Amino acid sequence: MYAIIATGGKQYKVSEGDVIKIEKLEVEAGNTVTFDQIIAVSDKTLKVGEDVAKATVTATVMDQGRARKIIIYKYKRKSGYHKKNGHRQAYTEVKIDKINS
Repeated sequence: MYAIIATGGKQYKVSEGDVIKIEKLEVEAGNTVTFDQIIAVSDKTLKVGEDVAKATVTATVMDQGRARKIIIYKYKRKSGYHKKNGHRQAYTEVKIDKINS
């Protein structure tokens, strides 16, 4: 059984027991989170739309962190322009406990 959830402007395909990194949520580690924006649920058949209107996915927050730094380097030739910048994206690591369809 799997579900497709939407959180942080992205969509994730999850099953029970999966550990995924999603966009940062303001939840402490160890607490539970309920995702109610469910796009599809599949057990033996795929259910979408009104069939999954009341479906939820519960997950436990494992960790809060920041990803590896990526380097953004801007350069224009012959003009002496160059700019180096870095970015570390914040994430929340969650473990999917139950898919309630």
